[in-house]
Amino acid sequence: MKKQLVFLFFILLLVLTACGNGGNESSGEGSKETEKETYTYESENGEMELPANPKKVASMAYTGNVLSLGITPVAIDEWSKANKFYGDKLNEAEVITADNVEKLLELEPDLIIAYSTDENVDKYKEIAPTVTLTYEKYGYLDQHLEIGKVLGKEQEAQAWVEEWKEKTAAEGEKVKKTIGNDATVMVFETFGKDMYVYGENWGRGTEVIYQALGLKAPKAVEEEVFGPGYLAISSEVIPKYAGDYIFLGDGQGADNSFTETDVWKGIPAVENDRVITFDSSSFYFNDPISLEKELAFIVENLLGAK
Repeated sequence: MKKQLVFLFFILLLVLTACGNGGNESSGEGSKETEKETYTYESENGEMELPANPKKVASMAYTGNVLSLGITPVAIDEWSKANKFYGDKLNEAEVITADNVEKLLELEPDLIIAYSTDENVDKYKEIAPTVTLTYEKYGYLDQHLEIGKVLGKEQEAQAWVEEWKEKTAAEGEKVKKTIGNDATVMVFETFGKDMYVYGENWGRGTEVIYQALGLKAPKAVEEEVFGPGYLAISSEVIPKYAGDYIFLGDGQGADNSFTETDVWKGIPAVENDRVITFDSSSFYFNDPISLEKELAFIVENLLGAK
């Protein structure tokens, strides 16, 4: 009888121990899961709590960075929608304009990313945690790394940056061997009657040309435009800023009628057929997806130029 009691007691003890361990494991998993729900991000405006694994991101800016890190946003700005480089990746995303911010409420995003200059930032903050970045504060690679931090994908962002640097260094050497180390490149476009020359970090392929490939800008562009990022000019002074190669934006809203003038036709780059037109609506961006496409286009056209 005593042996039976001892045996039953032993079995009961094993059952209670197993239950206790199971409860602890469940509690531990729950604790870990809770820890992963949010994390503290050091934003430009101080610390804020963000979702550790955001599922519904509204990108009112930096859409291509978000896409390249494996997240398809539920909402985007209208400029991103026009970028042909994104293909059909944004077909299901809702376009949010300045006058229909209320649509964001219906989408219930758990994170919103925007420029610090966006006039609707206060409205965004009422809907979900909102991270704002000041465009001029970051180089284009630092910009991608920062978006990686925001999305909890810093390692993926860093991996792309390292791969990009290696790839563009090789492509830069290839281009320089073809056009020469001292060849200069100019980037500009028009918006209606307004004309702008761009520096080294203002989209339109400038990051690829001047930073990634290491090509030179005309002296006037480097001295007057690199600092502010862009400069409004008139068609009469184009020769002052023109490089040996010219990248000219073309697209909706562009008025390139100046190309019929004698001033334009007398520029050496024009005479030598070294003007390369690009799609402004797509080249506007400097995210990984756009940069990869811009790099291929720029290198192909420079290698094929006279």
